[in-house]
Amino acid sequence: MAELLYQRDIYGKTLVELGKTNKDIVVLDADLSSSTRTAMFAKEFPDRFFNFGVAEQNMIASAAGMASCGKIVFVSTFAIFASGRAWDQVRNSVCYSNLNVKIVATHAGLTVGPDGASHQALEDIALMRVIPNMTVVVPCDGPQTADAVKAAVNSKGPFYVRLGRSKVATVENKGEFKIGKGQMISDGNDITIIACGVMVNEALIAVNSLKQKGIKARLINIHTIRPIDKDIILKASKETKAIVVCEEHNITGGLASAVDEVVAENHPVKVIRMGVRNRFGQSGEPAELLKEYNLTAADIEKTVITCIS
Repeated sequence: MAELLYQRDIYGKTLVELGKTNKDIVVLDADLSSSTRTAMFAKEFPDRFFNFGVAEQNMIASAAGMASCGKIVFVSTFAIFASGRAWDQVRNSVCYSNLNVKIVATHAGLTVGPDGASHQALEDIALMRVIPNMTVVVPCDGPQTADAVKAAVNSKGPFYVRLGRSKVATVENKGEFKIGKGQMISDGNDITIIACGVMVNEALIAVNSLKQKGIKARLINIHTIRPIDKDIILKASKETKAIVVCEEHNITGGLASAVDEVVAENHPVKVIRMGVRNRFGQSGEPAELLKEYNLTAADIEKTVITCIS
């Protein structure tokens, strides 16, 4: 049984670990530190933690100012606020000047659950990956969250790291984490499944079920949406019959769009998009919502079988 972990717990613990050795790290939050887990850093380093209250735009602008003075600034709030409410400041104050601000947004996607549509960011990847200089990372589990945060500290420039609210299963055999490099979780030449975030584990369950039916599916974890790993995608487009892209995000502008752009320009192949289609989220338990929006392992398996039949 795969270990279930909160990504935001790992984020908070990793921040504290990094803060002990790097005095330039400062952390900003918008009155949600208990939820985002930046409260861990605040307790350990109160002089390097700043709570801006419900003022996300001011928080991002202040983060830009601190970064311009040499600080490595981690900014956290819910994904809907980090990407939507503060988009102007992210674009013009942070990315335009290519500043060292790391936005780690929690509570993204449908699996936010009962909070409902107003708090379920389904557009945030699209909003962030369109901005020049922004690196966009969607870790698939707890350990990869730690990898992403450490990579952000060691990389110059703006980052958007997307985390969920619920516990997620730990995915085994991912291999080394590198920004901009996808990970092949399982090999196969019948079809390729590309996924990110919580959908990687759903896809892995589908892959194992498909194997019992004699279908060998290649599973790729694209944790870095921007810059995206063109090589691993194009290799799959040449070696398998089609690509199924799974994301807990709108099918427009996110991972599926990024994959479409790569194959359309270099080696066209059939791409099936599995995500949220022209709908807002709604209140419900995470498992119920994945079922309602056709994003379960069973849905992935069905889509693959239909695609190659």
